[in-house]
Amino acid sequence: MFKFIAVFACIAYVSGSPIVATPYGLAAPVAAPAVVKTVEYDANPHYSYTYNVNDALTGDSKSQSESRHGDVVQGEYSFVEADGSFRRVTYTADPVNGFNAVVHKTAAVAKVAPVAAAYHAPVVAKAIAPAYPYYG
Repeated sequence: MFKFIAVFACIAYVSGSPIVATPYGLAAPVAAPAVVKTVEYDANPHYSYTYNVNDALTGDSKSQSESRHGDVVQGEYSFVEADGSFRRVTYTADPVNGFNAVVHKTAAVAKVAPVAAAYHAPVVAKAIAPAYPYYG
C-alpha cells in the first residue's frame, strides 16, 4: 500500500508542474547563394610521367611511362609475372582509332625462387615447480 502512495505522490508532483506553451511557427526558407564555378579548359593538354620499381627483396619489378599530346595518349608498362616471364604492353589511344594495346611476352630465362617467409620458433617458457623440503 505504501508503494502505491509513493507512486501516486510522484505522479501528482510531476503533473502539477507548470507547462510553458511555445508558439508554433514555420521557419522561413533560406535561399543559398548561387555559386558560379569557372572551369578552365585546356584545348591542347600535355603531360608525361614515368616510374620504375625494382625491389630485390620481394622480387617486384615493374615500370610505366605515359605521355599525352592533345588527344593522343601513348604509353607502356612492363612487369615480371609470378612465373618469371616478362610482359611489356605498349598502348596508344586517340579519337580516330580508339585504344590499341600490343602485348609482348618473353618467357622466363631462369626460374624465380620464391622469397622464403621468415619464421621464428615461439618462445617457450618453462616453469619449474618449487622443491619443498620433506620432513618425514
